[in-house]
Amino acid sequence: MRDRWMNDLCESRWMLIPDRFNGPPGTGNGGWCAGVFAQATGVRPAQVTLRVPPPLGVSLDLRDDAIWSGETLVASIAPAPPAAFTGADVPPVPRADAVAASAGYPGFTSHPFPTCFVCGPDHPDGLRLFPGVLADGRTAAPWTVPDEVSEPTMWAALDCPGGWAAIATGRAYVLGRIAASVEALPSPGDECVVVGAATAIEGRKAMVDSAVYGPDGRRLAIARATWITTG
Repeated sequence: MRDRWMNDLCESRWMLIPDRFNGPPGTGNGGWCAGVFAQATGVRPAQVTLRVPPPLGVSLDLRDDAIWSGETLVASIAPAPPAAFTGADVPPVPRADAVAASAGYPGFTSHPFPTCFVCGPDHPDGLRLFPGVLADGRTAAPWTVPDEVSEPTMWAALDCPGGWAAIATGRAYVLGRIAASVEALPSPGDECVVVGAATAIEGRKAMVDSAVYGPDGRRLAIARATWITTG
């Protein structure tokens, strides 16, 4: 299902990120914005590099597979490299395990951005994805698919569960680059599971993988991302 705003976006070369889709205060959620940017270019599967935090509530222009705010480069979009998803397939877990892990979500007690659209416990109209840490270090969260689901929704769902595999180490990170492939959209109300895993944490960078699985255990989307620590 796509709302009228998404239809308008696909018919134009400008866009505006509504305040609802925030990440850190005053800026857009990285995964959702990356999905919007990728969909605007028509590139699939795509890799999006965020050059600055996506601004909210201002006109953004699509020029030559890049997103601009005036003369500021916000993001660049390219086809995902052939090897982007090699080894990125995070195995699924039973939904009951994801529910149990989510009860211990670290963000309930300490969250760098508690109003985040995807994983913020203080965002009343967000995706409410609360990834807890499994015994093997992976993250898992149950996800009830909202009434309006689109490719950007899937990019958003892939975003934070992967990031929390790094954030749970005690440092705050933000999304820098994400390559995603959406293989199928779930239906509104579907009870899905999202899983994430950190594959490497070196210096200020963390490499993470994530995947969304449908109620029948079928993989619906996959991503590999680079997160950058903020401190």
